[in-house]
Amino acid sequence: MTTAASAGFYPFVYGVDRPATALYALFGPVALGILSPIPGSGRQRAAVMLRALPVGLVLVALGTVLAVSTWAAVFGMLVVGFVLSFAAVAGPRPAGAAPGLQLFYILACFPPYDPDALGSRLAGLTLGVLLLVACERFLLPEPPTVSYRESLADAVAIAGRAAAAAVTAQPPEAGAVAADRLRAAGRQLRLSQLPPAERPAGAGRVDRALAQAGAAARRLLDQLAHLGDTPATGGTANTTATTGRGAGAESGADADAASADLLGRIAALCAATATALRTGRSPPQPGPPALESAIRDFQALRVTQATGPPEAVPPVPLLRRQASVLATAESARVLEAAVRVGLDGRRTPPIQPREFFWYADARTPLLWWRRLAGNMTLRSVQFQNAARTAIGLGAARLVAGSLDLSHGFWVLLAVLTLSRTTAAGTWKAVRPALIGTLVGAVAAGTLLLVVGRHTDAYAPVLAPAMLAAFALGPLLGIAWAQGLFTLVVAAAFAQIAPASWQLAENRIVDVVTGSAIGLLCGLLAWPAGARREVRKTMAALLHSSGPLITGTVGALLSTPPGAAPLPPTLPVLHRMRLAESAYLQYRSEPSDPSAVPMDWQAVLITANHILLGAQWMPRFDLPAVTVTPEAAAWARTAADRLVLAVDRVAALSAGERPAPVLPAYRPPPEVTGGPPLPMLIDLERWLSSLTAQLDRIESSMGAPGESGGQTKLALARRSNGGRGRDGR
Repeated sequence: MTTAASAGFYPFVYGVDRPATALYALFGPVALGILSPIPGSGRQRAAVMLRALPVGLVLVALGTVLAVSTWAAVFGMLVVGFVLSFAAVAGPRPAGAAPGLQLFYILACFPPYDPDALGSRLAGLTLGVLLLVACERFLLPEPPTVSYRESLADAVAIAGRAAAAAVTAQPPEAGAVAADRLRAAGRQLRLSQLPPAERPAGAGRVDRALAQAGAAARRLLDQLAHLGDTPATGGTANTTATTGRGAGAESGADADAASADLLGRIAALCAATATALRTGRSPPQPGPPALESAIRDFQALRVTQATGPPEAVPPVPLLRRQASVLATAESARVLEAAVRVGLDGRRTPPIQPREFFWYADARTPLLWWRRLAGNMTLRSVQFQNAARTAIGLGAARLVAGSLDLSHGFWVLLAVLTLSRTTAAGTWKAVRPALIGTLVGAVAAGTLLLVVGRHTDAYAPVLAPAMLAAFALGPLLGIAWAQGLFTLVVAAAFAQIAPASWQLAENRIVDVVTGSAIGLLCGLLAWPAGARREVRKTMAALLHSSGPLITGTVGALLSTPPGAAPLPPTLPVLHRMRLAESAYLQYRSEPSDPSAVPMDWQAVLITANHILLGAQWMPRFDLPAVTVTPEAAAWARTAADRLVLAVDRVAALSAGERPAPVLPAYRPPPEVTGGPPLPMLIDLERWLSSLTAQLDRIESSMGAPGESGGQTKLALARRSNGGRGRDGR
């Protein structure tokens, strides 16, 4: 950054005497370099800067035109500030470039109103950005990181080896080691564990598909880890010993052979998918997906065995293991389909389930519109941040223009660099920034007093000051960054035009003004950041997930099976997106010690589990025979009880009064009369696993050392009290 800024600034000041061009050649690298946290390697950052250059030129032209009046500049600042801040919905790279692009408009929208200088400004900005691109690419470039596709390929390969190992029984110790390794591989795919530049966070088809493939891979690894803890034949032997049904044991062995065959297909599919991710090319797929056909054959075999002679019905433990194998196969199928979309683009015919893969055959403009429109709500933290930033910058432009502050763009720069997503975070940044600015202003004022109006004397100061500011500022903190940057701007502006010690005084006034405006906006506009929003969005996500449970059970038990319509899942997917955004921002903000602890990630996992079951069970688990009235009553009652538990956790998430705890009601299907149909076994495992997840979430709501019951009592008291600091 120092090399690029110096190479653009000095020639235009001392070579051709073009101060406007020199100023923009200096601030181009400053804006897209130090002010813009663009993630990635040197090549990736250079590519983002090249794509941002045309946008920057448009913003400079717009700011130059709107500088005709204060109100025109304020209106433009509101629009530009919101649009560029809202660009964070497109991923970390547009979000990283947004502050620098805003600075281009800020520089140009201040007096003097001089449209004739537009050519010089555009030339300086173009040269400065191109110099920075060249330095990013060739001068000590950041090394490339492991791509998301490579990380995903490694995880899928591990899953394939685990599926192959699960075909045969393993000693418990070996299974435990494998389970730990699988879960560790799944954690490596969490977005928080990946470099920001490699996160598939865009709205396009490829990013959506890779993100879905990553979620499916994590789910597959966790299912294989759980499957490794379940012996392949242990359940059969124990049941045979207690019941004495030799035929049942033989049938169980046949059924376990079918499980082994399906696991073998999963292993082969994972190996092929990992290879495709590494090469970037999907293998040809003639006809329907092979794994989906294998899943349907597997289910048909389970139904045939379960509805056969009583002595030939497999034991229930084996049927439960088959349910786990089936869920694992469905995760592998979703993984393979998502990877194909990510590598090949649009897929036809439509992939099932359609609501999961709605994006696969959608046009790119529609995908971007869905992302933008989905976040145009007060429940979106991206919308809140964009509105807060736009209001703060617009107010700063109005104050600076109304008071005719000298170098008023520093007011907006203070708002841009010191504002945080919470009022507390903004105050925490403002305090050291003011101290650093004061010290830097004293140093700059001393320099201006000593050197005076000899502009050439500041030339040897600027480059070392930039190097110190750009290198030490990010390392030593915001106080050092503000202090050194004050020295940089003083040395730069003193070379463009004669300056006195009052330049340092103006810097202090402008930073204080910008800090006050930023604090005021932080206090008035969503001062708690994502802390409250994560509670509201998680509660809304859980409330919307409840009808999926009863709707799925209703479809499975309807006459004929599947006749009842399923509830729509797209609203749940939309709320999940909002909840994920709020959770990501929540993780980036300072924690509140007074808040009730909550495992928000577990809430997201539970909602995703509900969504997945509502999609695959009606596709593969519709019963071929009539379910007994006792089994139907059990299923409906268990589903209703589970929905009440979901609503209870949603109420606790929102800080509201929860419903009373109901007695447990989870009788297994084998005691409800009639054969243990695969649908009932799969449904029982789905409902029981969701119940266990909700119990863990509720038990986590408390300070360390608190029991679940104490936490519930504390939360009830908070609800009775009307308002809590973090729960209102």
